[in-house]
Amino acid sequence: MISEIFTRRDFSVRLVGLLSAFSLGGGVSGFARSPLTERAADQKISRTAESIHQEVIFQASRERVYEALTDAKQFTKVTSFSSVMKAAPAEIDREVGGAFTCFGGHIVGRQVELVPNERIVQAWRVVTWDPGLYSIAKFELREQGPETRLVFDHTGFPNGKAEHLAEGWNQNYWEPLRKYLA
Repeated sequence: MISEIFTRRDFSVRLVGLLSAFSLGGGVSGFARSPLTERAADQKISRTAESIHQEVIFQASRERVYEALTDAKQFTKVTSFSSVMKAAPAEIDREVGGAFTCFGGHIVGRQVELVPNERIVQAWRVVTWDPGLYSIAKFELREQGPETRLVFDHTGFPNGKAEHLAEGWNQNYWEPLRKYLA
């Protein structure tokens, strides 16, 4: 079952609203800006980046979920359950630094970290994004009795894409993976 989906930005906006109500937010009298804060402001550090956090439960072991996400033949079968993206076979290198492509080349990237049955971290991109722009997709697999809780975080994608990507993860990954593992 997919739990509530929200972005870190949503959390930050809610927190600032709460802090403001208690006069604890930035710019409130009694809170001076430090030289470090001033330097950060001068360097154009963004604090408004979007991110996606999703948690999904699968009726399968961590090993089965990991294999379905990292084995090209299995992932191709997973994507055959997608009602949105029917595509050519996936190509997935199972070595750190190895490349992957899925959904007919629409999604490409590199394996950043692979801890069998525990964690997958990918430099992940949609081919229509600006050249050289990669996001980070992190899949953590947590044993929960006979089930697996997949804790997913996606960061570093272009602003304004969070809702589209969050929906895409559900429609093209989690729902098809649930059907495949059934």
